[in-house]
Amino acid sequence: MSHDGVGPRAVMRSVAFLTAGVLAVPALAGCSEKDPAGKPTAGQEIAPAERGQIADGGTLRWAVDALPETLNAFQADADAATSKVAGAVLPSMYRLDANGRPQRNPDYLESAKVVDREPRQVVLYKLNQQAVWSDGREIGAADFAAQWRALSGKDTAFWTARNAGYDRIEKIERGANDLEVRVTFSKPYADWQSLFSPLYPKDVMGTPDAFNDGARRKLKVTAGPFALDTVDKDSGEVRLKRNPRWWGRPAKLSELVLRAVPRDKRTAALAEGKVDLAEIGSSEAHRITLAARDKGKGNGAPLAHGPGAALTPGKSLRSWAIAHGSDEEAADEEILARKKRGKAVAKYADEQSSLRGFEVRKSLEPAFTQLALNGEEGPLADERVRRAVARALDREELARVVLKPLGLPAEPVGSHLALSGQQAYADNSGALGGQDTKEARALLADAGWVSGGPVKEEQKEKKAAGAGASKEPAGSEASEASQTPAGSDSDADSDTDEGSGSSEDSGSSGSSSTSDGSDGSDSSTTSGSSDSSSSSDSSDSSGDDGTYIVGEDGKPGDDKPGENRAPALLVPAPLAELQRVALLDQAYVLGVHSQAEKAQKAKKQKAGKKQRIGKKQQAETENQRKKDGPGTSGKVEKNLAHEGRTQFQHGGAPGAYAPKGTAAPGRVAAGPLAKNGKPLTLRFVLPSGPGSQSLRAVGERIARMLEGIGIRTEISKVADESYFKDHIASGQYDLALYSWPASAFPATDARPIYSKPVPAADGSLNVEQNYTRVGTDQVDQLFDQAIAELDPGESRSLVRKADARIWAAAGSIPLYQRPQLTAARTNLANAGAFGFQTPLYEDMGFLKKGAKPQVSPSS
Repeated sequence: MSHDGVGPRAVMRSVAFLTAGVLAVPALAGCSEKDPAGKPTAGQEIAPAERGQIADGGTLRWAVDALPETLNAFQADADAATSKVAGAVLPSMYRLDANGRPQRNPDYLESAKVVDREPRQVVLYKLNQQAVWSDGREIGAADFAAQWRALSGKDTAFWTARNAGYDRIEKIERGANDLEVRVTFSKPYADWQSLFSPLYPKDVMGTPDAFNDGARRKLKVTAGPFALDTVDKDSGEVRLKRNPRWWGRPAKLSELVLRAVPRDKRTAALAEGKVDLAEIGSSEAHRITLAARDKGKGNGAPLAHGPGAALTPGKSLRSWAIAHGSDEEAADEEILARKKRGKAVAKYADEQSSLRGFEVRKSLEPAFTQLALNGEEGPLADERVRRAVARALDREELARVVLKPLGLPAEPVGSHLALSGQQAYADNSGALGGQDTKEARALLADAGWVSGGPVKEEQKEKKAAGAGASKEPAGSEASEASQTPAGSDSDADSDTDEGSGSSEDSGSSGSSSTSDGSDGSDSSTTSGSSDSSSSSDSSDSSGDDGTYIVGEDGKPGDDKPGENRAPALLVPAPLAELQRVALLDQAYVLGVHSQAEKAQKAKKQKAGKKQRIGKKQQAETENQRKKDGPGTSGKVEKNLAHEGRTQFQHGGAPGAYAPKGTAAPGRVAAGPLAKNGKPLTLRFVLPSGPGSQSLRAVGERIARMLEGIGIRTEISKVADESYFKDHIASGQYDLALYSWPASAFPATDARPIYSKPVPAADGSLNVEQNYTRVGTDQVDQLFDQAIAELDPGESRSLVRKADARIWAAAGSIPLYQRPQLTAARTNLANAGAFGFQTPLYEDMGFLKKGAKPQVSPSS
């Protein structure tokens, strides 16, 4: 699991949730004539071409994040590069098609089927008679048996990452001849097609030493269209060559090179011709798209983008004047700046010229991003609060934030266990319900979270105690338990500014590091943050550079937003009421001024008539003002409720902002939510790395949605390298965003992610991969039934029921399928954004001169 995504079979999966017995599980579509699985939301884009159109030979250089630490896909440190090597050089009995469904691989397998169910399940494999290892030995039962013994879990000397499925095998034996393998199971296993893909030779699986160390850096024996040539750590390359003993369609490429290139250096690597195929981010994709658009302009034409785009003629003239002026010091600085700018412009132009040989191929990854809710302790231990969070989310909007700018279908994911197009998919989100602010607030009220008088009383006592008094985090119980600051405040409005979780004004000790997370420390902001860097620009004397407090903002136009701020939600209740009334009066006057400004505009068009209307309007307004009097909360409040959404938005006139901690106009009645004297504040942990911009944008949008129901969020941006280990896996978060791969075998792979955590012998909680720590016995039972059901349709129905229960428990909320952007040379065929499909390595290659690829389906 990673916020960057991982291979579908590289991890074990599992999840657990609190009981949701009060929710009715909706009728599943599995029994209807229409297949609920549907089609993939987006089709693959690989520039498909017939083999006859592809030139024979050539080397494809494919960027990977890093060299694989091991070539054994069943070890804990196997990664995506391990999977690429294994897919090219080792047998797989089944591989995935474009819909993410397993299909028999005819290069190795003539047939495979369940031949007995009673008294034991027996699967009979009939192997391709041409299938041989690179040393000439036939692939057979001995290889199947060695892999089973290594992965069964019975011998702990084998350092395996998982044994799912293999632990249910009773025995493996030769069939009627050397080409038949009989596998007998001790317990029924529905996902038997997931086994022996990849299949390693008995030389690797036969002994613990060979398994643990023998296949980490070399594979002496292989059986794929390619064979392993070299693994060079110094050059950062894994080199594969054609397998001369390959019996299938011969590989079109003579060599396939996997080259380690960090994500932030891929644009340069593409431009310098070091790689031909690379997964990229949205910024790199934008540059390649711009390069293609500029293709017809010629190399000498100036670019309208890049480091020189902001240099207008006026700025250029001013720069020249300074460089040739009488102020020698300023001239020297400007000359140096002009040289640096010139080099940057030239380098950018050269890169853009080289990038014209590439195109962006896009699809959706077989992985989805979710909002995880840590239900171990604190407010989110209450199922009603988790459900309220879920009901506050507009998942369609969140999908649009990430996918629409990329031109990809922006559809929210409807299942935890599969994606659209996969056999087990069905949209079960109805078990929880869609976005409903009213229902979300009702759930919170039912859980005891009400508008915050007790918070004000508690803060009043702290204020009276003086600056030297001991202070406690004004956060959730989970924050206290983990000693994590959670003292941020937020309004129901989306207008935001920095504040200090540890300031003496706020009376809470929630200060955060000023770091951006690059050194492993946290950088925290509160809900509604729109600029992650602003916290260090306008922090006050409390020393907090990382906490963004909604409501602790100066009014627009303040030169020193950190000065003379009112305390956030710390005033006694009577004073808070006076501030609320003053706000209403102020907003009323602003409304009057707004009307007067409209009148002045119309006056220019119809001077005489407008002058009379303007005077009459002002007189009526003044009369109404006298009639209502200061502090009026009836008609004025009604007017604000009607006009507040459009009239008093962020960026409005000075004075339109409430004092620090006061709810914004239009949502005055909501106020902060509190229970037992503590506000409802959740710590939202996000990665801070350069490739995580979309996650942060989604996180900030979620924070604003939660403000609408009175939930405050403290956003902590942490270093990528510590994000998972120090926060997600250890449970040091309330809310978090990360991705899970979608498996073709969810009954096996998803169980560790969604199973109910159980106490370990040492008293700790064994969560497996259920990092939300939410689980139910019902979900576990449905998984157990699904994995033992040999009828495929019935097994899928049980998986879908489990998914509906997972939705109802609201431990995690699937949001959107991850985008997959790939830069590929324009003449490269059968490679790119693969979507669900397993790559066909033997079909990849470069088009013959004059040949054109087929048109890829877009959906």
